[in-house]
Amino acid sequence: MSPRPHIPARAPSVLPPWLAHALRAQRGPVPWSAVTRGALAAGPLLLVAVLVDRTSLGVVAAVAAMLAGINDRPGSRRVSVKRLGAPALAGAAGLLAGVYVADRVGAVALTAVLTGLGLLAGTMSAVGPVASGAGTQLLVGAAIGAGMPVPESGWTRAFAFLAGAGWLLALRLALPTPGAMTGDFRFDGERDAVARVYDAVAELLDAAGAEDAIARRAALTAALDHAQDALAGPRLRRYASSSAERRLHAQYAAALPLAEAATALAWAGEPLSERSSAGPRRLAVAVRENTPTGPLPAPSRSGPALRALDDALLRAADAFDQGGGGDLHTRRRSARDLLRAAFGAGGREYGLRVALSFGASAAVAQALYHSQWYGRHTHWYWLPATAVFLVKPDLGPLVSRVLCRAAGTVLGALLFAGFAAVLPRPEGLVALVALCGALIPVSTRHFAAQTAVATVLVLSLVMVGGEPQASAARIAETLLACAIVLIVGHLPMPGERGGQVRARLAAAADAAHAYLVHVLDGSDGSDGSDGSDGSDGSDGFKSSDGSGGSDDRVTRWTLRREAYRTLAEARAASALAAHELPALARHTEGTDDVAAVLERLVDTTTACAVHLDDAGRLTDRHRERLAELLDELAEGRKRVGLTAPAPRPARTG
Repeated sequence: MSPRPHIPARAPSVLPPWLAHALRAQRGPVPWSAVTRGALAAGPLLLVAVLVDRTSLGVVAAVAAMLAGINDRPGSRRVSVKRLGAPALAGAAGLLAGVYVADRVGAVALTAVLTGLGLLAGTMSAVGPVASGAGTQLLVGAAIGAGMPVPESGWTRAFAFLAGAGWLLALRLALPTPGAMTGDFRFDGERDAVARVYDAVAELLDAAGAEDAIARRAALTAALDHAQDALAGPRLRRYASSSAERRLHAQYAAALPLAEAATALAWAGEPLSERSSAGPRRLAVAVRENTPTGPLPAPSRSGPALRALDDALLRAADAFDQGGGGDLHTRRRSARDLLRAAFGAGGREYGLRVALSFGASAAVAQALYHSQWYGRHTHWYWLPATAVFLVKPDLGPLVSRVLCRAAGTVLGALLFAGFAAVLPRPEGLVALVALCGALIPVSTRHFAAQTAVATVLVLSLVMVGGEPQASAARIAETLLACAIVLIVGHLPMPGERGGQVRARLAAAADAAHAYLVHVLDGSDGSDGSDGSDGSDGSDGFKSSDGSGGSDDRVTRWTLRREAYRTLAEARAASALAAHELPALARHTEGTDDVAAVLERLVDTTTACAVHLDDAGRLTDRHRERLAELLDELAEGRKRVGLTAPAPRPARTG
């Protein structure tokens, strides 16, 4: 799984969007640390199991290691505990449920139970990336538990599954990242994430007044999201517990006013001198190398945003020297928020589609298995397990997933048929499993490549487990799963289509409104008014930090982070929906335009906050721009069917 769907640069316009997306691949350096962990995970586990004559348990552990390897993405160690651990627990629970249900009920009842699990997993997947990964492994585990012929008990199999994923997690926690041995290597992921924030600030300052300023601001948001997540894992909670953690806290907190000033300067649209970005770049080096900042070049103080940038640099230098910690500026989601996400319009729509896809594929698989239509094969679970990955929007638009899955499966099956003909058994197949485990982190850049590698790995495990070569069956069942998911994906559902996109867009609009209200009215965002009549000479606009109170700045930065984070999620969901087939893409037309308006509104709000800190009142340009954007947002919300538009904040024009 991915924390957030990757939308690469646009392909040539001669291709329709749904086809262009299927041909794209992510780029970047090879994650050698993840490759090393992958090579040491599934293959060695299987080898040990073969040597001790517990091959079936080794197959289960290797499958769990493979699934954990798909989730093994760049980030801090503490984030990996949640990213790898939570799905593994869900997968073990699903496997246990599948084993005991399949042993006690018939095919019809088993299909009904699997459909119910699909509904549960689908709704919980709407909560966020980790919940989505947990939902995926819950269903894959249930299918494997119900269909994989393993002699051991359900509890033993569940333990083997946890051991496989736990082994990869242990490797993630124990092995240092190559080239990142500065200071305490346990925090190399956090250190790199915070350094990337300062790099992104510098790049945004360089882009001020240029066409790519919006893209650079989006990159800054992504860097802040990544750093915030990297610092907020299980071992580093609200308050840091060691000097290294407190220092990273302080360095992250010091980046927020810099990001705010840089956003305001980019909003102004005037080019800046190279001296303006030199300070953030030196701070990035200091974070990455764990060294003092030294003297920082100060930018000119010719305007409010430049003065804010200079002040932020001074505060950052002081924070780096003291290293006293800082707030992560996260808003904790309550149980009510999580339930609203799971059972709202988006969660219900997604849950129904997952349930129908998983249930229908299980029913077809059971029918083929019991009718012996093409032999009484023992791997009927492949069909519903394949459908799980196909129905997940985290992996791209529906048609792109189907095309890539089909192509990857055919390629992987053909490759395995060639390997199986020449490799010795079982040692050659064990080596092939280790090789595929190493390739998993690289193959995640494209769904077809990931499918091909996973197909070779799974077919190797099946043959090591004693089953015959099954390449042809794997291709046939994948194509069946593709057909089922395509049909279900285009079926009409209760309520309005595109519910997940609209849910994220509504959350982004609410967060932007709360941020705007706080900046303009100096309130907590719970209402739209501060009771002022504008007679204080500030034209009705109050500085949200006019008293210099640190509590107000903390609230403002927390609201700002929430606004930009939810906006990034909404834009990603809208972009993915736009790459569906026209029959599906038309249901979310216009949502990308509303997201763009929200983006401009949040940028303008940030510029207003910086200006209010300096002058205590807004210029005509700020007021006019806010009024235009609020009017445009109200029209856009009506056009895409977002109900209950947010009220206009007090005195915005």
